Amino acid sequence: MQLLCPLYYYHQKHPVNYLLLGLVLCVGTGKVILESAILTTVVVLSLTVYTFWAAKRGYDFNFLGPFLFGALIVLVVFAMIQVFFPLGRTSVMIYGFLASVIFCGYIVYDTDNLIKRYTYDEYIWAAVSLYLDIINLFLSLLTIFRALQR
Repeated sequence: MQLLCPLYYYHQKHPVNYLLLGLVLCVGTGKVILESAILTTVVVLSLTVYTFWAAKRGYDFNFLGPFLFGALIVLVVFAMIQVFFPLGRTSVMIYGFLASVIFCGYIVYDTDNLIKRYTYDEYIWAAVSLYLDIINLFLSLLTIFRALQR
């Protein structure tokens, strides 16, 4: 969890971001990483297909923006509390679960923005947003599986 801040800061610095992600992955065992990777892949593909289907039907997920931002603030405050007052394995699992739900919401929200709101020149920023959502989902699932393994 201590590597998440540097990973976020260096997310666009090519060799550094891979190095930091590798360090995060070294913390867990191979089984935990494989479980997180498989679950992340299935969730991302499912949410992407659902968002494209819903966009064709006329659904709009723009209303999620303020709720996701508020939930992210709660998550950050919860992480700060964990840093200063560790609450144990159960709270780590709760943190991972909340983060997973929030980043699933962000995947839907950012995919919807990619479909409807971004122009051709803004696709790079949209790709970076989705990349961060997927990486954060993977890391939150990794947090859950690591806490379950202890």
